[in-house]
Amino acid sequence: MTLDTLRANGLFFMADPHLADTPPGQRLDGYLDQIMTKIEACLDRADELGMVPVFLGDLFHWPRDNSNKMLVELIRLFGSRTGNRKVWALVGNHDKYQSRFSEDISIAVLEIAGVLNLMKEDGPQFILETDEGRVLVCASPDGTPLPKSYDRQDGDPETVIWLTHHNIQFPEFIDRAYSIKELPGIDWLVNGHIHRPQPTITKGQTTWANPGNLTRLTFTHRSKEREPAAAIWTPGCEELEKWVVPFESFDVVFPDQELPVEEEMEVDSESEFITGLERLAWQRTHEGTGLKQFLEDNLTRETPEGGLIWELYEEVIHGDE
Repeated sequence: MTLDTLRANGLFFMADPHLADTPPGQRLDGYLDQIMTKIEACLDRADELGMVPVFLGDLFHWPRDNSNKMLVELIRLFGSRTGNRKVWALVGNHDKYQSRFSEDISIAVLEIAGVLNLMKEDGPQFILETDEGRVLVCASPDGTPLPKSYDRQDGDPETVIWLTHHNIQFPEFIDRAYSIKELPGIDWLVNGHIHRPQPTITKGQTTWANPGNLTRLTFTHRSKEREPAAAIWTPGCEELEKWVVPFESFDVVFPDQELPVEEEMEVDSESEFITGLERLAWQRTHEGTGLKQFLEDNLTRETPEGGLIWELYEEVIHGDE
């Protein structure tokens, strides 16, 4: 397979915008315009820096039934960008309907319209040429396993970056499925999906980063204190550079009421319980190839939610025998 080669200074990451016509959760009116403003500002900043813009999954909050107005605005915005400026996007769990990628979902419309380079298969995606050397950009979209290593071939770029949208055991999420360890042949792994920014961790050759998302979705103390930000990767960096996006104050986008005393540690706005039920429903109506592998890769049995989903899985499989 011949990969596209792009000339740029680095990569400009935007994680989990969660575009939606109707404000999700406890967000107030004006949500769509606020997120579109953030995305436009990010793309302008990527241009100023000479960076390739990359979404790390969950461009949409709901995979289908988004308004024509939203899609037309995105087609106009993304469609004006060509060559090295064209937008790339990793497929996240919210971008898919019933855990499947199909042509009737909104992100597929953008791909078919030719305004978006969609990373929907795992493996190498494109080559980035910089003044400091060449970079191989790879990806694992939602529903595919994380790589254990990458076997570099003669002529491969000097640096390998892997983009992911997974449950990873960053410091505040130690009960997640994937542990952080060296992945031979991979220099960086940059993750979306986990909305809360996490410390960058290096294990052997591999540096793991989770910059956090552009959009505050949860009505919590942490959301109130956090500045939504994009992240910049340049050759030779030891940390992603944070770029704070334009955002409204917390009291403008959330209701005027008391914050909850306690909050759960969210991965995104859906609980693992609901996600697991959705995947089990899919297994009941489709052949379910790879479902067990997916659960093994993404869901621990150690949490109450994970244990219950595994019990439901065993009941479904036993019932089909």
